Amino acid sequence: MSYNKVNPDQVVGVNPKIKRRWMPSRRKAISYLISYFFLILMAVVTIVPFLWSVSTALKGQNEAIYSFPPNFIPENITFSNFVTVWKTIPIPRYLWNSTILAFWGVVLPLIFCSLAAFPLARMNFKGKNIVFMVILATMMIPGEVTMIPIYLILERLHLIGSFSGVILPGAVSAFGIFLMRQAYMGIPKEIDESAIIDGANPWQIWWHILLPMVTPMLATLAILSFIGSWNNFLWPLLVLQEPSTYPLTVGLYNLKGAFVSDTRLVSAGAVIALIPILIVFVAFQKYFIKGAYSSAVKG
Repeated sequence: MSYNKVNPDQVVGVNPKIKRRWMPSRRKAISYLISYFFLILMAVVTIVPFLWSVSTALKGQNEAIYSFPPNFIPENITFSNFVTVWKTIPIPRYLWNSTILAFWGVVLPLIFCSLAAFPLARMNFKGKNIVFMVILATMMIPGEVTMIPIYLILERLHLIGSFSGVILPGAVSAFGIFLMRQAYMGIPKEIDESAIIDGANPWQIWWHILLPMVTPMLATLAILSFIGSWNNFLWPLLVLQEPSTYPLTVGLYNLKGAFVSDTRLVSAGAVIALIPILIVFVAFQKYFIKGAYSSAVKG
């Protein structure tokens, strides 16, 4: 008695062509699940300190701050901590100083980085690649190494104690130049050639053609520059001398001495400093995501 060989796919009643198409899709689904699991895990790890700060700022004086398991929802929500911080230190003055520093900390990098990246991406000249590599090499140098030389230069220029001493060292960054260069590189050079045929000069090409096409990347650079300027602490602490010129980050540093170890008030001050960053990020979120996505696709 003889038996014919039976295909296993026919036993379970699955068409082999359908099964070959289904297996890769199942592997893709599993990879998506693993990716989403780690992304959610990272999001939880990132947001827990923020939730803890907000929870601590809303707790009353008689409520325990440290407990296990952690209590993120206050028993009696109160805003008295924010009122106390607002009355103790000149928050409006610190907010205004931070706004000035953040404004110029955004405008100047947008102008200088986009200008510096234009010839590196669209023009041909001798030593272009060497210049670009030197600029990138400066990203490897820690900021603490250049602090003392920059401070001595500002001291000779009589800029210590002024907003200019805080703003000018961050007016241009190697990362900003790299970011804008990559954005320019993604635009076909035929557009430049067409504009030159029509009689446009390099300034007109940069201003009227290229900049409108890299708006998402400009928004990305603006958000990153704003966050860096708003959260800047060490450099303003070294340069600025008068308390009336302190930004919010340096002003909140005095909370530790004013309230000794009152974590509720320190957390309330930290939440106040975080609100403008959240507003700016939410307002420009779509441009930030679009710029990050386009740079990832080009890369």
